[in-house]
Formats: sequence, structure tokens, C-alpha cells
Amino acid sequence: MTVLEKIHKKLDGLYPEMVETRRYLHMHPELSFKEVETARYIADFYKNLGIRPREHVGGNGVVARVKGAKPGKTIALRADFDALPIQEENDVPYQSQVPGVMHACGHDGHTATLLMLAKAIHELKDELEGEYVFIHQHAEEYAPGGAKAMIEDGCLEGVDAIFGTHLWATVPVGHIQYRRGPFMAAADRFEVTIQGHGGHGAQPHLSKDAVVVGAQLVTNLQQVISRRINPIRSAVLTVGSFSSGDAFNIIADTAKITGTVRTFDEDVRDRVEKEIERIIQGTCLAADCTYDYHYFRGYPPVVNHEAETAFLADCAKEIEGVTNVEEVDPSMIGEDFAYYLQHVKGVFFFTGADPEKADPAYPHHHPRFDIHEKAMLIAAKTLGAAAIRYQNV
Repeated sequence: MTVLEKIHKKLDGLYPEMVETRRYLHMHPELSFKEVETARYIADFYKNLGIRPREHVGGNGVVARVKGAKPGKTIALRADFDALPIQEENDVPYQSQVPGVMHACGHDGHTATLLMLAKAIHELKDELEGEYVFIHQHAEEYAPGGAKAMIEDGCLEGVDAIFGTHLWATVPVGHIQYRRGPFMAAADRFEVTIQGHGGHGAQPHLSKDAVVVGAQLVTNLQQVISRRINPIRSAVLTVGSFSSGDAFNIIADTAKITGTVRTFDEDVRDRVEKEIERIIQGTCLAADCTYDYHYFRGYPPVVNHEAETAFLADCAKEIEGVTNVEEVDPSMIGEDFAYYLQHVKGVFFFTGADPEKADPAYPHHHPRFDIHEKAMLIAAKTLGAAAIRYQNV
């Protein structure tokens, strides 16, 4: 039996503990940058294995390292562990016990997956080559995120390659999805405040109606993507909120609009930022209003390395339980795994985790989001295979 086969066998035996760990974390979620108890739980897990992890890495991050008995490469594996400000609606025994906070994106499963893989690798370290770095990252959900700060605090020191996965609840269990090159988009945010002049609803000629100007702006912003950006180069602009006024018979003097921009190319990103302001400026000038505009750059795009992506796809095809390995279209969702890939070679991929409780499955960030827990075992075996086999690449 090869050492990889032994690791997979250990993971099979650790599956009940993996489920138990995931459900405990699901019941005790913590928001981004507030994951004090979750970080302590992770650190204590490693301490109980006889491993001294680094704590408070870049904030609430935890990093553990396991050295094999033989020389080799240093491979990093990453899981995030923050939750979301969502009230859970699932009627399950492991329902969130924290009002208004929920693991609605699978980070509890990511953490349980990596902890059990770390345990299996630790138990077989005398047969392994190289070093394995287990990065438990806080604050993936909320920019500026935890990845950048953890990297600045040295979590990638000496690392030759990194692998990460996201349990994906809208993809069937057994499916592994990947993409060479740009895989997930840069995720930016913008805010616009329009300053008009309020007044009585019966005397609009004496006012500058911020609601009307804001409505025009929402419509005009649709031209940024449709008429300013080359249609061959993907971009998304979404207005997510519009707030103005609080009475039916008063003309509002201000309106606030917020939205998000998703891009893959840096030049497109720059162009969209400038075009948004150009349209704001013109819309407000026509209405004799002023404005305040802020554009906040979020995570960069996730760009997978070609060789490592092809390598991961080959590894995935040999994993028990994997029935389909496919290259897919890029996603406009953002992920701060992007920062790791800017520093070292690696790949980020999706592991299918459709819970088969609803048709279609509830999407990520939904109050009834859940995962099929068998997906964690597939994810652990795939990550383990990539880490062990990469020693010989």
C-alpha cells in the first residue's frame, strides 16, 4: 500500500470525526474578523495532536506545519473559517446556535476537511517527503479579507505550491470543477451619494429631486458594460442598493447608491472605475446636483497556474468517489485565495457538494444553504493526493 493509499484509508476512518467537527463549527459560527473561538478551536486541535501551530497570524489566522521524515517540497493547503450575517432557516440538529450568524458558504466544511487531512498526514509523517503547511484563514467573506494579512505575516514562507478548494453546493457530489488561468473575478464595490435639494412633494420646481436623479443614474450605469467595455472581455456591474427619502410627500435631497463590479482584466477594471464616475458626473451635471463617489478595490481575480491546474485535474480523476472532472467557465464570484496565487504556484477548484435536499440546491449565502457532507471526504482526498504527488513534479 502506498503512503497516499494509507492517507486515504485514514481519511475514511476519520470521516465520522470530520462530520462531527463540521457540525460543531456550524453550530458555533463567527463573523469575519471576530472568529476568536473558532481560531482557538482550530489551534487546540493541533495542540492535541502534538503540533504547535502559529496563532494570530495576520489577525485570527492559524498556521500548522507538519514535516515529513524525508526532504522535499513545501506544500500549502488552505481553508477559511468565517461565517456570514444570515439567520439560518434549516431545520437540522446542527442548526446555528448564534442568532443572525450562519455558515452559509461551506467554510465549516472547509475547516473540518483540512483538520482531518492534517491529522492523517501527521500520523504518517515518518513515511512522507517534504513539509505540509495547513493555512486556516479568517475573514474570507469581508474585504480586505484575511489572506493578504496572513501572507504579510509569513504564512507562505518557504512554500513551493498551494492548493485550495471550495465545496460548491450547486454542483453534484463527485464532480470536480477547475479552470486554467482566470477562474474567479476581481470583486470591487462602489458607493455614490447624490446631493440634491429637498422640498415639498407638491412643489417639485423648487427642488432638485435626488430620487429622480438616482433613478436616472441606475439606468445610465447600465451603459458602462454594454457600451464602454469590449463585449469579448467579461465584466459585471450590479447596483445592489438604492436608499433615499422616508416620506411619501417630501422630495428627498439625497440618494445613496451602492453596487459591485466584477472583472478579470486589470485594464477593464480601471476603465469601469473611470466610466462609472464619468456617467455620475454627467447625470448630476444635467440635474444641477453634486455627488460623492468612492470606489473600493476588493480581491483581485483568482488566476490558476496552468501546470498546477492540469496536475490537479489528473489527480482528481483517480480519487474514489469522483465521477466527473471538468474544466468550466470562469465565475464572477470573488475569492481572496487570489492573493496566494500571486505569490506562489497553485490552483483553486470546486468540489461538488449538492446536498440533494432541494431542486435546485439552495445557493451559497442563502438562509437554507447546506452541503452534502460526503463532499468533504472527496475534497480531503483530492487535496491530499495533490499535496503528496506534487513532491514528485
